[in-house]
Amino acid sequence: MTSADKIRAALAHVTDPEIRRPITELDMVGDISVDGGVASVVIKLTIVGCPAADRIERDVRTAVEAVYGVSQAEIALTVMTPDERRSLTSRLQGGRRAMPFTPESLTRVIAVTSGKGGVGKSTLTANLAVAMTQLGLKVGLIDADVFGFSIPGLLGIPTAKPTRVGDMILPPIAYGVKTISIGMFVEGSTAVSWRGPMLHRTIEQFLTDVYFGDLDVLLLDLPPGTGDVAITIGQLLPHAEVLVVTTPQSAAAEVAERSGLVARQTGQTVIGVIENMAGLVAPDGSILDIFGSGGGAEVASRLDVPLLASVPLSIAVRQSGDAGAPVVVADPMDAAATAILGVASAISQRGRGLAGRSLGVSPA
Repeated sequence: MTSADKIRAALAHVTDPEIRRPITELDMVGDISVDGGVASVVIKLTIVGCPAADRIERDVRTAVEAVYGVSQAEIALTVMTPDERRSLTSRLQGGRRAMPFTPESLTRVIAVTSGKGGVGKSTLTANLAVAMTQLGLKVGLIDADVFGFSIPGLLGIPTAKPTRVGDMILPPIAYGVKTISIGMFVEGSTAVSWRGPMLHRTIEQFLTDVYFGDLDVLLLDLPPGTGDVAITIGQLLPHAEVLVVTTPQSAAAEVAERSGLVARQTGQTVIGVIENMAGLVAPDGSILDIFGSGGGAEVASRLDVPLLASVPLSIAVRQSGDAGAPVVVADPMDAAATAILGVASAISQRGRGLAGRSLGVSPA
């Protein structure tokens, strides 16, 4: 191998932090030359002002200077031409703009829903996503609660903005979770007030134009109730699995059941119920059922699915949510965190499989 070949081989271990693929595979490596121990390398960034430019340059320099015989690395950062960028996005998107999460996809799609707001659905979804990454899964998260988006704040990225490469959107990454939310496209506390067609288009664009790469699990944080977004998800992802979140209160349980029934009407599969805000453990060890008890079991019984967990009220959950640090990371020994980790483990064990999926082949 020539010195240039060795350098190119070393750069195969440098990954674009947004796309999560080797820069050599993305055709980001340009000319390479070596003169008297000085290696000159051209790196073609995907866009002008690439937010990952500093990190890519640092990682490239480290990789090049580690090659035997190289004493100094000179890195020149340029930008892909429009044709190079179109070629890249076409390859990443499979040559066409289409929703990749089809029934034939190996990615599990799990929608988290509730009958009413205020049951902690978004907090549970954010923590489940992070917990799954801790189990070694590749996880994506769509904040489909367009009017009440809160996922960016819960994951500590309230001001994060996606990177656009042509028509492709690269989602920010927090705690290993690739995340997209309408909150990343509006300024500050701007209110979103859209009707059905706009909501449908937004969710469709999140599923089509956002490049998540190869995922094991895609989680969707749905808005409460059975409105436009729930219908859209049913139309676009009829094969999705559904988790229903409720509080122990009987009134909340009755409403939560409806969200599960609507999911089934679109062909989706309800895989379980999570009861949130269950008994609070008092300092003396007694349990305070502030929101009553039994609601989760009631919903699970009516839907004929398992009650996956009863997550207790927890000060740590509230504190970590406000701080943008999921409780499964900030305080994994907390009772609520333990319950959430248990749910993540239980639903992750099913994994991805080929059963019931078309392989695109036929016997000779």
